Amino acid sequence: MPANKTMAKIGEKIKELRTKAGISQQRLAELLGVSRPTISQIENGERKVSVDELDRLAKIFNISVNSLLNKEKEPEVILEEKAKEKKLQPSIRINVPQKNLEKFKEVLLYILNKVGSKPNIGETVIYKLLYFVDFDFYEKYEEQMIGATYIKNHYGPTPAEFEKIVRKMTDKEIDRVKSSYFNFPQTKYLPLRKPDLTKLKASEIEVIDNVLNKLSDMNASQISDYSHNDVPWLTTEDGGIIEYESVFYRTVPYSVREYD
Repeated sequence: MPANKTMAKIGEKIKELRTKAGISQQRLAELLGVSRPTISQIENGERKVSVDELDRLAKIFNISVNSLLNKEKEPEVILEEKAKEKKLQPSIRINVPQKNLEKFKEVLLYILNKVGSKPNIGETVIYKLLYFVDFDFYEKYEEQMIGATYIKNHYGPTPAEFEKIVRKMTDKEIDRVKSSYFNFPQTKYLPLRKPDLTKLKASEIEVIDNVLNKLSDMNASQISDYSHNDVPWLTTEDGGIIEYESVFYRTVPYSVREYD
């Protein structure tokens, strides 16, 4: 692809991410350490982005550099009305059964009601809390709680279904709020209703509470770094789906099960 077309595509991606994060060109310029006209030039494909700037932009928007460069395909997520088997082909087309969708909603609402108001709890931290809830439960009971599909990216496990499910919940069950935490843009989610506890088993609530007690005071950088030393993340290729079975090879302090 010619350089000018590459610059244009990167500029479009940066503008899309900036708009989605709800921050102005001036604010992004401050975070990146450049002038506002420079951001305008980058978004219009008139200026090349340096390697160092790409790395900083990836950190600002909490994505990998490859994703910023459009080298990683976003997984296609389909919310099913009736239960269907989840497909895990390389194209990453993910069908979410209705029962998984409902469980995802109630677990997310439970987490948000418990810790969502903490200043450090933004989207990145929520991703990791969901990951540890799902994988801890699977290791302990050998069955899935939410059963979400987690993708390995530069900043740790990311639930592929999150964006579509949250979009359906926004303004009805949760409120999406744009804020900042230590000068970095942050997306917070605040609950508009209590979770339906009849849809959560006592064993599931116990695992969720244990994860929140252990990890919910970490900021995005701390919990991302912590997730990078968990065997399921370590044994997965970049951009790949993290397999649940890998939890049985966990090391201390990640393992939540006593083995003979």
